[in-house]
Amino acid sequence: MSLSAYVPIVGLFALAAAFGLFSVAAAPIIGPRRFNKAKLDAYECGIEPTPQPVGGGRFPIKFYLTAMLFIVFDIEIIFLYPWAVSFDQFEGVFVFVEMVLFIGTVFVAYAYVWRRGGLDWD
Repeated sequence: MSLSAYVPIVGLFALAAAFGLFSVAAAPIIGPRRFNKAKLDAYECGIEPTPQPVGGGRFPIKFYLTAMLFIVFDIEIIFLYPWAVSFDQFEGVFVFVEMVLFIGTVFVAYAYVWRRGGLDWD
């Protein structure tokens, strides 16, 4: 195997790194220098920032539940990609029925979480 096949990939990474370094180095030189109180304040989507406790604030448990649900459904959906790529290599309806059952199980879990209020952000 020749290393010449990797030259375009290395070139792309070098170009990306050069662009990143150039952008960071050029920003203070060509960027605007008109500072005021509004530009120096923390930006929180248009909401006035509130002072945080010294040890950091506590996140509500809903934040972690939503993150875990996202990970669970994301991992389940990842199993669809190998099946979709190799679907034409399978014969018969057995593989199709298995995937319909898998997707049905995912939808049952989704309906359960939705019904229990796991997706509501109060």
